[in-house]
Amino acid sequence: MANTTILAINPGSTSTKIAIFAGEEKVLSQNISHAAEELAPFPRIIDQHHFREKVILEFLKKNDFDVRKLAAVVGRGGLLGPMASGTYEVNEEMLDFLKNNKTEHASNLGAPLAFDLAKDVGVKAYIVDPVTVDEMDDLARVTGRPEIPRISIFHALNQKAAARLAAKQLGKPYGQCRLIVAHLGGGISVGAHVDGRVIDVNNALNGDGPFAPERAGSLPSWSLVELATSGKHDLAALKKMITGQGGIVAHLKVNDMRKVEDMVKAGDAQATRVYEAMAYNVAKEIGGLAAVMEGRIDAVVLTGGIAYDELFIGLIRRRVEFLGRLIVLPGEDEMSALALGALRVLAGEEKPRHWKKAGGNA
Repeated sequence: MANTTILAINPGSTSTKIAIFAGEEKVLSQNISHAAEELAPFPRIIDQHHFREKVILEFLKKNDFDVRKLAAVVGRGGLLGPMASGTYEVNEEMLDFLKNNKTEHASNLGAPLAFDLAKDVGVKAYIVDPVTVDEMDDLARVTGRPEIPRISIFHALNQKAAARLAAKQLGKPYGQCRLIVAHLGGGISVGAHVDGRVIDVNNALNGDGPFAPERAGSLPSWSLVELATSGKHDLAALKKMITGQGGIVAHLKVNDMRKVEDMVKAGDAQATRVYEAMAYNVAKEIGGLAAVMEGRIDAVVLTGGIAYDELFIGLIRRRVEFLGRLIVLPGEDEMSALALGALRVLAGEEKPRHWKKAGGNA
């Protein structure tokens, strides 16, 4: 494998992260913020495509990077519907789906940006482990209402990357490990990884599992129905209460867990109660998956930005350490995870998948 130079692109709601990798080594990176007035002219997120492409090209030019050196371009995957885990080659069908996707999310820009930049150079474009990766067992989908099944939306990119790192520490291939991985960030997802598949995981976006800094998590359904039919809130407001204005921000009016940690250390009783309750809920979710895995667990893995908080990790540790080994991998280096996915394809370690609408992935 001669050339391993990879451009990774991770579009967020108000920023675009860019990184250049030479193999596994990050050699150039930048998180470019976009002011509200810059994004205001675009009615839909997908309409920001060419604006962000120009920003990326200007960054590369400013840093004297010759795009002809690239072996591949990889972008963050969008909301593409249920799909298998892996690295996908961006194709026209995928681009058309994202362009017409009614669900607005910045990640939908990842594939179009990667495709156009790769096309200009004559190399392949990829996405890796989007949030809609779905490997759930059928039993995990069934709820008490057949019209409301559980669905898989989670931090697949970071969970899979953390699981592979944990497998290395265990000295086993990821495909032979039994892990519970908890991603602790603005949203919280806890997944049961069995032999390379996430057989059960909470929907970390739309209201399932532990509450998080900005998400309400699972709620008592009867009370939620009463709230929804009270006439006090419209549909948009209710959805915002679950995703965006739920969890820590609903209780404490802040979403920065570093500030919450400071409040706890300063003796704030309400902050302490909610902070400990969030850790309690994470531990309870881990315990539930331990039962799903019949107690046969190689390790519990804690990752994401909140994993830097030793006090919070300690609250989880004391409730789950009886399950076995605990591996803490703080942070979420999504850029490296994207690059590694493309690198596995370039090295022939993994065959690229090909996306088709309505679950026809290969």
